[in-house]
Amino acid sequence: MEHALDALVDAAATGDGVHLDGLHVTHHDDGYRLETPEAEQDGLSEDALTDALADNTDYVTNWYFWNRVIGESSPQRRAFLRWVEGADGGDGRSIPERYDALRDGLQREWGQLLVTVTIDDHGERTYELRHADETDLDVSDLDTYHEPFAARQLATYDEKGRYRPLKTGNNLAGGWVFPDLDGRDLVEAVETFYPATVPNWYREREGELDIAHWEETIERQTGMYSVIETWNRDDGHEHVNWVAETCCDDSQCVKRRAWQYDDETDLDVDGGDGVFPCREPCSLVIAASRKWTRLESEETNTYEFELTPSEKEQVEAIIEAVADDRIDDIREADVYEGANRYRTRFLRAKLFDDDGNLCGVPTDDE
Repeated sequence: MEHALDALVDAAATGDGVHLDGLHVTHHDDGYRLETPEAEQDGLSEDALTDALADNTDYVTNWYFWNRVIGESSPQRRAFLRWVEGADGGDGRSIPERYDALRDGLQREWGQLLVTVTIDDHGERTYELRHADETDLDVSDLDTYHEPFAARQLATYDEKGRYRPLKTGNNLAGGWVFPDLDGRDLVEAVETFYPATVPNWYREREGELDIAHWEETIERQTGMYSVIETWNRDDGHEHVNWVAETCCDDSQCVKRRAWQYDDETDLDVDGGDGVFPCREPCSLVIAASRKWTRLESEETNTYEFELTPSEKEQVEAIIEAVADDRIDDIREADVYEGANRYRTRFLRAKLFDDDGNLCGVPTDDE
């Protein structure tokens, strides 16, 4: 505390003084002026200022933390850490109110990550990082990590052990915790889980996010991906709506889609509610769109099937369950669910021929 006091008094004596989170300390011909939301004092000597600041320790340690510990070397890291504890003015708390909350622990969600920040008697922050679905689990019930780059392995596979091609996919596995990170390591861990999300979030806040819309992104595609550009010839806007509804929903990705069809044409599909933006169609969207472009180029055929009303509804239920990733939630005993495994197997046994054709109808005319 004494070190923080000395640093603050020195800073107040130079330049424009000290100004942060409701604390203002300036030097004038008649002495120092100290102002907080709770009180104002003028004409203070250096010793009197030191005594007055000693009665406002929360303001002192708060200034010291943000200006000496965190500093200005990385504006985006500083902005993110201030957002985590609501120091950017988002929650309307005064410093004493925020400090009371910090002693109990303040929490913010970043995608599927939960950040909890606590404070000690010297104003030092400690950050805990875990999966947002595991808020109530004790640290002893989770695997503990301390190095931020351990997040690389944790983000590689989902809870079923499958590779996650999309790092911001809504399928991050849990079971882990980083219990005692400092500010720098917290941001490193967050950026390892979700690359480039903090810089893009910061650029968006500053009005500097460079968005590459669908049309611009597709024009850059070469080689085997150049076929996607054919979608822009006819009904391109409708095709891209389907892509966004398929890939960019909150249930599939924790980013908020900021890109549209082009600079002048918005998509009809909502961009989601994620904290951080998606500035351009990702590689997964491009790869999937290449396949869909080829599939959509096929000529339509007319097929005739005979299904009972319940069988039609069951086919619809199966598609819905697969699309919403609910198959594993349907138990074997849930025979009233259309996508139940036994009901689906019964439908296959009844309607498929030996060659796997639905109702015996081949796909090709031949």
